[in-house]
Amino acid sequence: MTPIEQYRQDMASRVATYRSNAGLQTAARTFFDQIGIGKADYVYNFTWLGVPILQIPQDLQAMQEIVWHVKPDLIIETGVAWGGSLMFTASLLAILEACGEIEQGRVLGIDIEIRPHNKEAIKAHPLSKKITLLEGSSIGDTMTKQVHAIAAQHKRVLVCLDSNHTHDHVLAELEAYAPLVSPGSYCLVGDTIIEDAPASMTAKRPWGKGNSPKTAVWEYIRRLNDEGRKDKAGEALRFEIDHRIEDKIVLTGSPDGFLKRVT
Repeated sequence: MTPIEQYRQDMASRVATYRSNAGLQTAARTFFDQIGIGKADYVYNFTWLGVPILQIPQDLQAMQEIVWHVKPDLIIETGVAWGGSLMFTASLLAILEACGEIEQGRVLGIDIEIRPHNKEAIKAHPLSKKITLLEGSSIGDTMTKQVHAIAAQHKRVLVCLDSNHTHDHVLAELEAYAPLVSPGSYCLVGDTIIEDAPASMTAKRPWGKGNSPKTAVWEYIRRLNDEGRKDKAGEALRFEIDHRIEDKIVLTGSPDGFLKRVT
């Protein structure tokens, strides 16, 4: 066994114990409850290459590992906000290009409204050449057709859903975009933690427990299992929740949200 193989084996053995480690899980939950919106507002503390990025750092580490493993040439993101997440994924694609892993990568950023100052900042950034902004409803018929047409020009697709967090909206995004995910790649669903968060964190939002990205994930997986669907190429469409990722990073905003396409 090579040193790197030993490293990976040791890591897998450690991670396998984390879910049943009551002390670790309690510490993670306590930390998350304290960093949330309305308390420490932790996610508003970070930038990526100078652009605000509203993500828990552990989730960015998970994304980096996923992108290196999958090597997509197209990443589709719903929800733009300040644009930091777009910069993050664009920079990862630039690294893949520099390493000779892909020829040319592209990021699609979709949002119903991109504020002018955010749009200007994104377009002025050196990585803007890798980013295409699409403004409009992510679940609108015109938008989904446009995205499907772009995806058809690429070899390997990864999807990130992080816009409106209501059950119905996320489920509609899953129906629209999860079938574009390449076998072995991922559909990443953000803020599934809403289902587990204190009610005070979502009191002023249209989403909350029972009406969240996580309930949409559960419903979408159920539909796929019950209906035996296929994608446009006639390939079986099946996803499973990759718990190994969330177990490894311990603190995540996306429990049950790392969906790997297995066929």
